[in-house]
Amino acid sequence: MSNPVLNESTFDKLRTRHAGEPGWGAASSQPSASGTWAPPMTDGPVTKYHSGTMTVSGAASASLVLFAVLLISAAVGWMAVAEPEPGVLAFPPMAFVGAIVGFIAVIVSMFKPMWSNVLGPVYAIGQGLFVGALSKMFDATYSGIVLQAVGTSLAVFGVMLMLYRSKVIRVTDRFRRIVIGATLGVAVFYLVSFVFSLFGANVSFFTGSNAVGILFSLFVAGLAAFNLALDFDFIERGQQMALPRRMEWFAALGLLVTLVWLYLEVLRLLAKLRDR
Repeated sequence: MSNPVLNESTFDKLRTRHAGEPGWGAASSQPSASGTWAPPMTDGPVTKYHSGTMTVSGAASASLVLFAVLLISAAVGWMAVAEPEPGVLAFPPMAFVGAIVGFIAVIVSMFKPMWSNVLGPVYAIGQGLFVGALSKMFDATYSGIVLQAVGTSLAVFGVMLMLYRSKVIRVTDRFRRIVIGATLGVAVFYLVSFVFSLFGANVSFFTGSNAVGILFSLFVAGLAAFNLALDFDFIERGQQMALPRRMEWFAALGLLVTLVWLYLEVLRLLAKLRDR
């Protein structure tokens, strides 16, 4: 699943809706009731910290909370996988429900980003159930693959963060357009493939364990990694724009969506390599 949460339109909406409001780093310059202009009150020198506005550290804290909730929920989803017969696993229905609930939470957050302090945990719980159950199914077929996928995903996250912080990767407008365009293209491909699968068709040319399928999964996993750079850039620009503090949860939700997508793509890639 690609990350639809952190996008440029979010900044445009917030600029239009909140530009110039007090508490956003902009003092109110409206005339007083008597018709004379009253200068804004000040408590002294301006500092970099603004209570009530978004910060990088706040977004990081919110991300850790959502990640912890996801892990707990994933553990529940893992244990919920039943074994009605020896060697046969049954995918729990609640995992499907969790995936749907998580998807709805992400869609709603795109239109109501200020609700992300509630929608973020809802996504983490719902998606965690699905990811945990799916991981158990993969691990039953490919022993140890889940640990490999988790380790690879965390390593990719760390490398991308280091490359972004060291300015090796610069999120320019061109970079942003290319990554977003490619992500939308992959999302459309997955949607079309899903519709075809409902009619019994299978795009095995790309989804199989052949060389093309492996290269495609490698490309998508790399694309998910580059989306992490967009997430880091969103968080940094959110602090610079002094967005409301609740937007820390919106940024954390977007980062978690990308991490889940990256993990699932790495899991699929490793499974294809095992099938070779």
